Amino acid sequence: MLKDMATSSTVPAKSRNGRKHRYTVYFEPQVDGTYNVVFPAIPEIVSFGRSLEEARRMAADALRCHLEGLVKDGVALPEEKVPRGKLSKEELVIRL
Repeated sequence: MLKDMATSSTVPAKSRNGRKHRYTVYFEPQVDGTYNVVFPAIPEIVSFGRSLEEARRMAADALRCHLEGLVKDGVALPEEKVPRGKLSKEELVIRL
C-alpha cells in the first residue's frame, strides 16, 4: 500500500563556490507522529524528524553532508528529477 506524502518542499544547498543547488524533498508522516524524509533525486539520503520542523532541519543537514561528500570525492552532483506531466496518486492493495 502506498502512503500519502503529505507535504513537500525544495531544499537549497550551497556548494563551496556559493552556488545554490535545489532538490525536492517529501516529508512523509508516520503513525507515531514522526516524519520520514525522502529525496526523489537522491535515494541514498535517509533521515527523519520527531516533528515537521525537526524533519526540515534534518533534511537540510543530510542534504548538505551528502553533497559535500560528493564534492570532496570529485563525484558529479545528482540532477533534480522533474516528473513529466501530472503526478497520479493511487493506492495498491496486494493480497498474499
